[in-house]
This record gives sequence, structure tokens and C-alpha cells, in this order.
Amino acid sequence: MKLTLKSAALTALVATAAQSAFAQEVTLRFQHFVSPKSANPTYFMQPWADKIESDSDGRIKVELYPLMQLGGKATTQYDLIRDGVIDGGWVIPSYQPGRFPEAEALELPFMVTKKGEEASTAAWIYTQKHLMDDFADVKVIAAHMHGPGLVHKKGAAISEVADFDGLKLRGPSRPATLLLKKLGANPIGMAVPAFPEALSKGVLDGGVITWEMSPSLKLDELTDSHTDVAGDKSLYNLYFLWAMNKDVYEGLPDDLKAVIDANSGYATSALAGRAHDTGDIVGKQSMADAGNEIAEISAEQTDLIKALGSEVVEEWIEEVTEKGLDGAALVSDARAAVQLTEGTAAPIEE
Repeated sequence: MKLTLKSAALTALVATAAQSAFAQEVTLRFQHFVSPKSANPTYFMQPWADKIESDSDGRIKVELYPLMQLGGKATTQYDLIRDGVIDGGWVIPSYQPGRFPEAEALELPFMVTKKGEEASTAAWIYTQKHLMDDFADVKVIAAHMHGPGLVHKKGAAISEVADFDGLKLRGPSRPATLLLKKLGANPIGMAVPAFPEALSKGVLDGGVITWEMSPSLKLDELTDSHTDVAGDKSLYNLYFLWAMNKDVYEGLPDDLKAVIDANSGYATSALAGRAHDTGDIVGKQSMADAGNEIAEISAEQTDLIKALGSEVVEEWIEEVTEKGLDGAALVSDARAAVQLTEGTAAPIEE
């Protein structure tokens, strides 16, 4: 009897040990390319990481590494994730022009609303229809966009189209640089980490980026004016992925995969976009507090910019169609996704 009890106890001990080994802690290293104090890391990435840890009862820990601390370049972040150099991170597909052309439809001029949350849910819908095959070699957690992109420059604010003439302006994506060129500027494609130094050295007169990134890039010191267009559509926008290495995801136990899955998708994309909306409020106020000029181009001049933006859209459709894609359908589906989510964002408390 005593032997039987001892055997049973030993069996239970072995089973418990096996379960403990199976349930060992997992550490995921996620990397991004901006200041940890900027909006997305503050209002989305860190809360997301905390929720993953909470939902997994501490079995998953997500470590966030800002400013490319794990190595590599912002422009190759997708490949770093795909190849397992890092476990996950933040990607701007447009940093590799031409590689993911279908994603560019969302970035075309005046495509999305100025609310990052709405633009992001539209991005998730569009991604499910057109981009999952493109991103099949990573685990897509969220697809999102930021709030309004606007012009930050040295000197007086832009008040009419002619003011763009000859300006050396940073552009983050191919659609953005195509529009800047139409406006008469000299666009220079550049990832965000290089933007402040280029401004300080006089390589640039300014560039297009969001309100929320302005404080961390010291645009209160490096620029004098910040100009948005009239209306509820954004001059330009950027498409982002929050993704992880597919093999790392597949290697998790099913219950931990379920934790990642529960914190992926439409609602998670909305949270990522809302983080930018929150940061935009803070960033705009910071520029105003510094005494910089805050301006909006008139409706009449905005209409002229929209007309040039329409030319960019038509030329983009023609270009990608020649490459074998249905450009008109991509634009139509992007607009349909935007219309479907327009007006769905909850107000941000200031």
C-alpha cells in the first residue's frame, strides 16, 4: 500500500514537473525605430505588451526595444522579423518602395480620414482582402495608420500651392513623394530616424509627418510652422504593420497562441490608430506652446491640392495595372473600407 502511494506521488511529481517545463516563460523581443516617448510606443505598444503578459498569466513577457537597439535599419524591419533576427516589431512596408505595391493604395492622397483609429480599422479590412498573401511569411498582429500627415517647415507656413515650389521636403513613402513632386517641391524619401539630422544640417527645408511625432523629433526647435489641409481627409498617410516572426508564433503552445490571437486583428488595429490620435493632441499642443505657427490651408487651395492628388491616384492606377494588378479595384476597395469605418472612432479626451 505504501509502495503504491509512493508510486502515485512520484507519478504526480513527474507530471507536475513536465507541466512546469511546458509552461515555462517565453520572452519576445519586439523592436521599433522611434523614441519610446512617442505616441505609438506609449499608448499602444507598451499597453499591448502589458496585456499580453497579463492575459498569459505572466508566461509571455514582451520586451520593447526602441530606436533599432537590436540592430538593423528601419527600412529592413520586415526582413528582420521574417528572418527571426527579432521576434517581432513595427514595420512601414513603404520604406521598401515597390515591394508591397497593393499597400500603397491606402497611402494615396486624401484617401483616409484624419482620425487614425478610423484609418486603421479601414486598413485592417483592406489588409484582409488584399495583403495577407503578401505578408504570409510573418504573423500579422495589427495593420494600422496614423492621424493626419501635415507639412512642417522652417519659416512661414504654407498658404497656397505656389509656396511648395522648390522646397526640399522629406517624404516617408512613394505616394507622399509623388504628391510633393506634383506640388512643385523637391521630395527626398527618408525614414523617420534621419529626419531631425537632415533638418539641422540644412539638407531639408521641412517635411511631412504627424503631429504626434513632432515633440520626439524636436520639431518645435527644428521647424517654425506646421500646416494642415482643410477638410476631414488626410493629405497623406502611412500604412504600418505590428507583426511577429511566424516560426516563433507557431512554436508557442496553443493556449499562448490564443493569447496572441486575442490581441490581434480589427480591435487591436483600432487601438494602434487611436494611439496616434491621442499623441496628435499632445504633439499639436506642444508645437503651439513653443510659439510655432499653426496653420491650415484654405478650402480653395486645398481643392487645388486635391486635384493634383487625383492626378497621382490616376497615374498610380495606370502604373500598377501595367504591372499586372487591378489598380482601379484596389483604389475602389480602399475607399470602400474607409467609407465603412468613417465616423466610428470615439472622441479622444483632451
